[in-house]
Amino acid sequence: MANDVVEDHPYLPGGLIALDQWKTPETSVQKTIRGAFRDILDQLRAGISPEEQAFQSLDDLPMLSGDRLKEFAPEPDAALLAQVLVDQFDQLHRDGACHREVNFVVAPPFSGVKEALRCLSRRVLTPPDNLLMTEQDAGAWWDEQLSGGDWVIPELADFWLRHPGGLNLLRELFARIALDHAGNGMVGCSSWCWQFWRQYSPELSLAPYTLAPLTGEQLTRWLDYLASGQGEQQVTARMTRDGLYVLPAPGQDSDLKYSSFNQDLATLARGNRGVALAIWQRTLRARPEKDDEDSGKEVVRLAGRRCWVAPLDQISLPSVPASAGRQPSHILHALLLHDGLDTEQVALVTGLQKQDIALTLDRLIRSELVGRAPELDVYRVTPLGYSAVRKNLQARGYPVDGF
Repeated sequence: MANDVVEDHPYLPGGLIALDQWKTPETSVQKTIRGAFRDILDQLRAGISPEEQAFQSLDDLPMLSGDRLKEFAPEPDAALLAQVLVDQFDQLHRDGACHREVNFVVAPPFSGVKEALRCLSRRVLTPPDNLLMTEQDAGAWWDEQLSGGDWVIPELADFWLRHPGGLNLLRELFARIALDHAGNGMVGCSSWCWQFWRQYSPELSLAPYTLAPLTGEQLTRWLDYLASGQGEQQVTARMTRDGLYVLPAPGQDSDLKYSSFNQDLATLARGNRGVALAIWQRTLRARPEKDDEDSGKEVVRLAGRRCWVAPLDQISLPSVPASAGRQPSHILHALLLHDGLDTEQVALVTGLQKQDIALTLDRLIRSELVGRAPELDVYRVTPLGYSAVRKNLQARGYPVDGF
């Protein structure tokens, strides 16, 4: 497996793992016992030091937005993650764990793999305008694409459509990879796309790797690293309800009292870093520095920037209406399978009428379950809505990913 130095990089806590080793992070012990966040915090209050027992609830603080949100919860550096992924695969090859010339990374949506792979110094392969190809046309297309040296496909879901004529490109690629006739490449693949093709072709044996799911401890390190500018400036984040600490990451000699927030957030997001970051951004609150000075309360102060964190049970997250019916679920499933579609593609893979699709997409956008990328005119499930969408699809019997 990868060496400790690579595994411990805060941009990829836990490193790359074999796909069959992935499992959801466990929830906090307190939540398992009590089943509610407020009960957890009530229990933790007993351990707060005497000088903080008079802590005044700050539940009514405004949300962070704009530049302040980018300051405390910035988007990850795709180029840095790309380098860490390359280091991981180099180590896996040196250790004899990888035997194929094409490296596969399967990850749930919003993991940042697609954005990272676009930063590699390799030829980026993009899909043809027409995905409905014959077997002969698909073979000729790959002959041309794979003949120019090392290559990368940031997202495999872009290369197919769930349609009788939309499968040949990937069928041909998988056949070439299986015979090591695809050259030296790296492929990023959405977990939903992978789930479909594993069912469609059970004989697929591509030995994919995935990003280790973020546990509460790893999520703390990752958020701390993002917020502190890769460790350059300390950030302090405390719960609005009781003042327990969320950031910075605990040190060996720390005597601060910490909340179980990040452990429960990791569970809520199922270890998915993109989903966790989106929820984290919604929990962050601002408090004017003047309020601290005027409060008359003596509080523990750490150097650096400070923000506040609202409890998860106070956060409003998108949900799929119980009365939505099967049509929205059918569209949501298609969007996840293909990592986003335009309206014509949605009609092609679902068989629904364009007018009905437009009305449903509008409703899903207003519910924050779907967003639109204007530059591509593509619709995608949002990271904030992802957990609700996945639960809805699973409850309705749709085949869901393994993450």
